[in-house]
Amino acid sequence: MVKSITLLGSTGSIGTQTLDICRKYNIAVNVLTANKNITLLEKQVREFKPELVCVYDEEYAQKFKTAVSDLDIKIVSGVDGLCEAAVFEKSDIVVTAVVGMVGLKPTLAAIYAGKDIALANKETLVAGGDLVMPAAKAKGVKILPVDSEHSAIFQSLNAAPPSQKLYKIILTASGGPFFGYTKDMLKKVSVADALKHPNWTMGQKITIDSATMMNKGLEVIEACHLFDVTPDEIEVIIQRESLLHSAVEFIDGAIIGQIGTADMHIPIQYALTYPERFETSEKRLSLTDAGKMTFFKPDFETFQCLSTCISAIKDGGLKPAAANGANEAAVALFLEQKISFLQIGELVKAATDNQLVGKITSVEDIYNADRAAREFVYSNI
Repeated sequence: MVKSITLLGSTGSIGTQTLDICRKYNIAVNVLTANKNITLLEKQVREFKPELVCVYDEEYAQKFKTAVSDLDIKIVSGVDGLCEAAVFEKSDIVVTAVVGMVGLKPTLAAIYAGKDIALANKETLVAGGDLVMPAAKAKGVKILPVDSEHSAIFQSLNAAPPSQKLYKIILTASGGPFFGYTKDMLKKVSVADALKHPNWTMGQKITIDSATMMNKGLEVIEACHLFDVTPDEIEVIIQRESLLHSAVEFIDGAIIGQIGTADMHIPIQYALTYPERFETSEKRLSLTDAGKMTFFKPDFETFQCLSTCISAIKDGGLKPAAANGANEAAVALFLEQKISFLQIGELVKAATDNQLVGKITSVEDIYNADRAAREFVYSNI
């Protein structure tokens, strides 16, 4: 089990649940970062007493300095501040729980500094996997997945000898609030409708991604990088009850999966205690109470984001970065009620198709593709 952490993104859902684990097992928190939620951040800082804090937004960083002026603590801001936080020498592991492309540079900085990563930031691998995974391999850094699905795959693979040959990954999806909807039915859904996830409590952006199934498309791309597989070796299935969090099938036909409650404390805890397992105080799953698990094929035509992501990772290069950037822009516009729900998928596909495959040689290549995709979305609404 790790003894101390750096937590990038402490005020979000993953961040606060990570601190629950730290509180329970007396894991030291050396560094905390947040964007604008300085009220909660101040409470966290006063409880966990980190040595370094990054408030990404510079205006809020100044307000935060005033609020904690009685504490002996270093406060930084911006991308440079996040990168300084990521390489903090005393931490055993860096938990990346920030949302969006902002996570890429600090994650790379942490890897270059030889820090193991507990990864909860999808965009880091979706857009930058071609840089991140080779860097981690070169530095001997472990990338421990925190997403429930990738943690389930990781745990399932660990249940078999490394020599056991994989046939495919079975990546599960809840189907979100609009499972079974047709395109005609989706024309009238509202922001409030899209934010009603049936099984998970998450932030707004990831909840919308679940409703469009973009979340699953991003996870396909992430899984390709994490587990060194092709998209053809990944099968996406709908598992409505969110009990089977994902599975792997080996060449002999045996399927090994991870089943548990829909509670992010479990994969977070496993990433921080790996390779050991510690007793949980969270609600346990009763299979008899659960009663059943149901499985369905995804509707790739209606949920366009999923098929766009699979096409993007098959093409490779800068296509995944474009898909991710376009989606971030489109989701923000939908939350502001400036576009309809179906326009998210339409804009993501159009922006991704507009991006040349290209080759990733630097972080700037990724940011340029991301920026171009966002601009495409804004100019085509």
